[in-house]
Amino acid sequence: MDRINKKIVTAISTIILIAIVSTPATANQQDVISLAGQWGFNLDNKAVGEKENWFDADLTQSITLPGSTAENGFGDDISVDTEWTGTVVDKSWYTEEKYEKYRQPGSIKLPFWLTPLKHYVGPAWYQKIIEIPNNWRDKRIVLFLERAHWETKVWIDGKEKGSQNSLAAPHQYDLGSLAPGNHRLAIRIDNTVKIDIGIDSHSISDQTQTNWNGIIGKIELRATDPVWIEEVQVYPNVQNKTAKVHITIANNTTKTADGTLTLQAKTSHSERQHRPAPETIDFTASKPQTKIEIEYPMTDDLLLWDEFSPNVYQMTATITTAEYSDTKAVDFGMRQFAASGTQFTINGRKTFLRGTLECCIFPLTGYPDMTVTGWLRIFRIAKSHGLNHMRFHSWCPPEAAFTAADQMGFMLHVECGSWGHSLGDGKSVDRFIYDESDRILKTYGNHPSFCLLAYGNEPGGENHIKYLTSLVKHWQAKEDPRRLYTTAAGWATISQNQYQVIPGPRCQYWQANLTGRLNANPPETVTDYRDFVTKYSVPIVSHEIGQWCVYPNFDEIKKYTGVTRAYNFEIFRDDLKENHMLDQAKDFLRASGKFQAHLYKEEIESALRTPGFGGFQLLDLHDFSGQGTALIGVLDAFWDEKGYIKPQQYRRFCSQTVPLARMEKRVWTSDETFNANVEISHFGPAPIEKAITLWSITDAKGCKIASGQLPAKTIPLGNATPLGEIELPLSNITNAQKLLLAVSIKGTDFSNDWDFWLYPDDIDITIPKDILIADKLNRKVRKKLKKGGKVMLIPAPDTVSPDKYGKVPPGFTTIFWNTQFTARQEPHTLGILCNPEHPALAEFPTEFHSNWQWWYLVTKSQIMILNNLPIELRPIVQVIDDWNTNRKLGLIFEAKVAKGKLLVCSIDLQGNLDKCPVARQMLHSLLAYMQSDYFDPKLQSEITEIEKLLTTQPNH
Repeated sequence: MDRINKKIVTAISTIILIAIVSTPATANQQDVISLAGQWGFNLDNKAVGEKENWFDADLTQSITLPGSTAENGFGDDISVDTEWTGTVVDKSWYTEEKYEKYRQPGSIKLPFWLTPLKHYVGPAWYQKIIEIPNNWRDKRIVLFLERAHWETKVWIDGKEKGSQNSLAAPHQYDLGSLAPGNHRLAIRIDNTVKIDIGIDSHSISDQTQTNWNGIIGKIELRATDPVWIEEVQVYPNVQNKTAKVHITIANNTTKTADGTLTLQAKTSHSERQHRPAPETIDFTASKPQTKIEIEYPMTDDLLLWDEFSPNVYQMTATITTAEYSDTKAVDFGMRQFAASGTQFTINGRKTFLRGTLECCIFPLTGYPDMTVTGWLRIFRIAKSHGLNHMRFHSWCPPEAAFTAADQMGFMLHVECGSWGHSLGDGKSVDRFIYDESDRILKTYGNHPSFCLLAYGNEPGGENHIKYLTSLVKHWQAKEDPRRLYTTAAGWATISQNQYQVIPGPRCQYWQANLTGRLNANPPETVTDYRDFVTKYSVPIVSHEIGQWCVYPNFDEIKKYTGVTRAYNFEIFRDDLKENHMLDQAKDFLRASGKFQAHLYKEEIESALRTPGFGGFQLLDLHDFSGQGTALIGVLDAFWDEKGYIKPQQYRRFCSQTVPLARMEKRVWTSDETFNANVEISHFGPAPIEKAITLWSITDAKGCKIASGQLPAKTIPLGNATPLGEIELPLSNITNAQKLLLAVSIKGTDFSNDWDFWLYPDDIDITIPKDILIADKLNRKVRKKLKKGGKVMLIPAPDTVSPDKYGKVPPGFTTIFWNTQFTARQEPHTLGILCNPEHPALAEFPTEFHSNWQWWYLVTKSQIMILNNLPIELRPIVQVIDDWNTNRKLGLIFEAKVAKGKLLVCSIDLQGNLDKCPVARQMLHSLLAYMQSDYFDPKLQSEITEIEKLLTTQPNH
């Protein structure tokens, strides 16, 4: 025993390090029997199976496992009476006439999330005859069920072996010793929500993954000797270059077991190989469980784990006694994830969380991918967009995700499976969260990718602060410093939290409508969140930033070939067709997508500009299928590109190292001097020594207007490091144009750019004598048109007609999250669409989509609803509507009325023109167009049709 005492750890390390726990491994493959394949099966929708002893009966149907009931074609057809596990906020599908045809039996199509082909909530029975081999006689046999949903009960030969209800950890049943030969195994799985963790929680909800029934991972019988290794946990210590190993040896016999324990570490996923010397000690296991602690030397050659060098080790523990033996191998990583003030560190080096959410969105299966290959693809795509972090919103991923993240150097924030439920009221959810978190920590706690843990999302209830404070203390009392702990994502910012996830530091708040920064304030690139940072002593992660929508990609529909269908997309497509704009669908996608990318760029750069900031979590890099259909990703629900931005373009503003430019405004005039303060956010593997910053300003054709370099300096790790200032007098540039400021670090791939606009400070906006500008359809206007004259109608403020939804809010940004789930939160639109080559815009520099200069026009406009005009009408400047309403909207259109030529512009081009060079330029361009031969509208419209666009029509 003296040799053991020398190895026992004398103090708990305060360094926050992590290691990989893999699925418990046995000594060799003959100790595992896979039960994958065909099983007997029956649904038990009346819940009579237990009373009728189905565990002893022959089940009449067959199912393939791993898999779900839906995958195997079992369950109910969808109907208006389907009871969903999830909140339908907008219930108009159940009542409105427009959805009547989608409520018919056999033609059910849902607008609020994907439509499953089959739906089943209740008990289901799975049965298999298992054969125990002769060499398993007297062995301890365990039934291993990976990712069962939700509650399982197990019988062997008619004898109940208990029940389990973890959503995150494998269900493991100790079957004891079974005689060689055949045995009847029966499993009852019930996906009924018996513990109210919140029906929108992504661990159980139909919103995304579906509330499935089945087993989707490994299904195995595992045999061990009656003395075996129950658990191995590895606690790396980077500073001491050791790994403290906790081993639990179990003994089912009545005798004391004396033997030897050997530990051997070696790299399992690394560019270099490292194999420290083994450590062997004697042990005595006289109790049902014997715990041993060993400080294992990793030597000076140890390899650290981080996003740049994801070195993974495997620790193999082997016990040998006179009669028994066992081996268990777990992966781990040598890394220290910690908080230093308001920023995170990894291995003592500052890091910044650039994250996205994963809300269990797997449209083909309706449940999460269980393969390492599948998760490697997801993390590679995320890393290709410059991310290094993923938050699992109200669920815990499977083993394969942790393993893949370990190999990719990807940091994970894990949650215990609940969202928004009332906590601390003494209900079953309170105990479940404690138990589930303990299971998560035990099962996945060694993974180096497992850096952060929270209860779940946005907690509720009068007692949630008290409850979550106790929960965090419970985690911290385990003295397991391999990760950081917080109460929840969203709120409950208690002093015990080691980091905070708060919704404050972002561009748009829930229900902010048009008061959010990007809608209410002129565009700039100076805003940051330092005021938030100073309020806290621990790192802040901004909660669910972005949520900027894009128009649906109807080509995506054909990709839904699994258990769900994108019938919501079909509803939106049908509606667009009925409104005679189906031919514009791809243009709506491209235009809204280009604009969406601009919004995400500013969202991310605002975080990167903030000194001392901890990180952000996007909602989202890819689309969210539920909650009214939230098309908030630059990638679709399958993590595929949509065609309007490439990963390398995204990385320019979202990466380990991002040049930044602080510009007080995006619009300048020729009598001003352009100014930008250049900074950099750098969280690479090391400082950049003697960095030279290059800059250039080019026009829309790529012609260089000015360039230069800033003084060389060493770039440290951190945010908001100043690099220098750029100034450029603009007096020599006389034409209105878009310019591009580009900044790069010489000799690296790190570069970024920003659009800004230059307008003449003095431009002719004199109204030609042959053009009448009016704000009403008065007699003077009618007379002018009857005589074949030219009229520009700029409707008076607040005179554009509404429809049944009211007036269209003049929002600049795209839709936030979506209108179904937010009770039509403003804005309701997705930016503009225009043809930059249209002669009406010849003097107004623009792309085909919204960009920052359009803020000055859209926010000072009235958006016109043009559905009652001829269906052939295509506005000169169109506004892309919400896909739920698909109205033809516009800011500028033209028509032939009587003998005259009418141009209607609902942008305010008359007020405060001396202070708005963008509006001046638009007015100048439209007047030039109306004076030219190009102004010759082909579409004939009646004056009565134009009248309907306005709420009041004077008689004089």
